[in-house]
This record gives sequence, structure tokens and C-alpha cells, in this order.
Amino acid sequence: MAWINAHIMNLTNANADNALLCFPHQPDSCPREHRFLVFKVAMYFLMLGTILMTVFGNLLVMITISHFKQLQSPTNLIILSMALVDCLLGCLIMPFSMVRWLERCWFLGEIFCQIHSGLDMTLSIASILHLCLVSIDRYLAICKPLSYKTKVTNGKVAVCIVVIWLFSVTYSFGIVLSKVNVTGLENLLMQASCVGNCALIFNLESGVILSLVAFFIPGAIMSSLYLKIFHVARKQAKIMSERLTVRQNGGMVVHSAEQRERKAAKTLGIVMGIFLLCWLPFFIVTLTDPVLNFPTPLDVFDALVWFGYLNSTFNPLVYGFFYPRFQRAFKIIISKVLHLNNANNLLL
Repeated sequence: MAWINAHIMNLTNANADNALLCFPHQPDSCPREHRFLVFKVAMYFLMLGTILMTVFGNLLVMITISHFKQLQSPTNLIILSMALVDCLLGCLIMPFSMVRWLERCWFLGEIFCQIHSGLDMTLSIASILHLCLVSIDRYLAICKPLSYKTKVTNGKVAVCIVVIWLFSVTYSFGIVLSKVNVTGLENLLMQASCVGNCALIFNLESGVILSLVAFFIPGAIMSSLYLKIFHVARKQAKIMSERLTVRQNGGMVVHSAEQRERKAAKTLGIVMGIFLLCWLPFFIVTLTDPVLNFPTPLDVFDALVWFGYLNSTFNPLVYGFFYPRFQRAFKIIISKVLHLNNANNLLL
């Protein structure tokens, strides 16, 4: 999420006579960041690669689930919506955030700044809430398998997804348009005011609420559910081991549904680890920065923002590496795109 801290005022206090300006013909322009050309080219190359991976990886997930009816389950409906969120983040947010970070300039005006900030928050929060919804779905599937098919249907999942989208949009644009997040920071914003600045900062109250809603509460739900899933999966593994011992005399061992669910639980644990690694540093800084009077350097803060973006980049890679059905579906889709002979292979 592109929430830049109040250290932007350090840039506006720089010596304008020796600085490049975002808008050279305007006296109140923000100064443009001085960076070595080699560093800037390398960063643009790295970020563009990340953006392409995010967009095309999630686009592949969307096409795969939409194309194959075998994959159109309640779980994958959540994954489809999450892939749409992450793909939009890669298309609509990351390119503009890239330019703003490296150039320290916003070239698109105040209105588009508000739209970008609102969409940034919306898509980031929605992506995290989708991960939380996936954990609830997997908990019900693994820990309450007998009632799962009756309790979890495509219709109920669709309602949950709509609620996530509506909440994310309402909450995010409500903050951006009402400017409740900058109450008490007026003097700071006045000092940082210049043409070409697009910064969304949070006072302590808004930062606490945001962190709870967008990270700590969903993270606590995910953590507790995955711990329960691992506990149940361990019990299932013991039962399965006893069954396999009895069946070994038959000459063939059949992988049971318990094995597949246990592997799914491990995969979701990896998803949880990536989620914490990507977003925890950012939200810690979001909480502590207002208390400490915004000491975090801009480049460090932007790096943490992009670390959060990487969660959207990693999600389709997790499915591709750890879900065999997605692997086979990916191969078929790619084969069709490349016009290979095996494009008509079946998914199952």
C-alpha cells in the first residue's frame, strides 16, 4: 500500500536551487530525487519484472479457473477473486507507485492521487481479506469435512467475496475522501505541501485501526485456523498410517483424501508464512511511526510497501508449485498459447 510517511517534508526543505524539480516551471514544485543512473535503471528493471510477474501470474490463475470446470469449486472461486485483486494491483497501482518512489514525483494531479491512494488501500486490504477467507474455507474443509459441502457453496462464497469488496472500497475511499487519517497532522502537511506530492499518511488512531482491520485481526484468524488445521492433519496422518499398514499386504497403496488435505494444509502454511513475511514489517512501521514522529526514511518505507506488494506476486507462484491440478492446468493453457501438440490433454 502506497502510504508514504511524513519525511516528504525533508525533501521540500531541500535547497531548491540545487535540486531538480518535478515541475520546473512552478515555483512551489516538489524536488525530484537525485539517484545514480545505474541504480535507477536497475530498479526500474527489477520493478517492471515484478509487475509483469504479478499481472501475468495472476492472469494465468484467472484464465485457468475460468477455463476448467473441474477447478470451479468454492475454494477456487475465492482464489479467482483474489487473483483478480492481485492482477488489478499489478496493473493499476504498482506502475505508478514505481515512478513515484524512484522519481519522488506524482505527475497525474490531485484527483488521480486520491483515486490511486483509495485503490491502493482497497486492493491491498481486499487481497489480505481474501487470504483470510481461504483459511476459513480450508478450516471447514479439513476440520469439518462432513458438513463442508452443505455449509460451503458457491453462492455463500460469492456473498462473502462481495462483502469483502464492498468493505474494502467503502473503508479505503472513506478514509481518503474524509481525510480523517490526517487529523492532528495539519501543521506537518502544511510544511510538506508542494506540487507533485502524493502522500497518504496516518495519525496514530487511524494507523491502529487500519493495522487491526487490514492485518492483525485477519492474521490472528489465519494463524489460529492453520494451527487447528495442522493439529487435525497430524491426527489424520496417524490414522492414515495405521490404515496403510493394514493395506500393505494388498500390494498397492492408494493415496487417500486425507493425504491430499494434509498437503493442502502444508501449502496454506507456506501461504501464511509468505503473508507474514511480506506485510508484518510494513504494519509495524505504520503503528510505530506516528508515535516516534515519523522517523522512517522514505526509501525504507517504500521498500516495505513493495514488500507488501510482493505478496500478490507470490500467490500464483504458490499455486503453480504446490497444487498439482493447477500445474497441469497451467501446462495446458501455456501449450494452447504456444500452439503445442499436447494442448488438448485433459486436466485430470
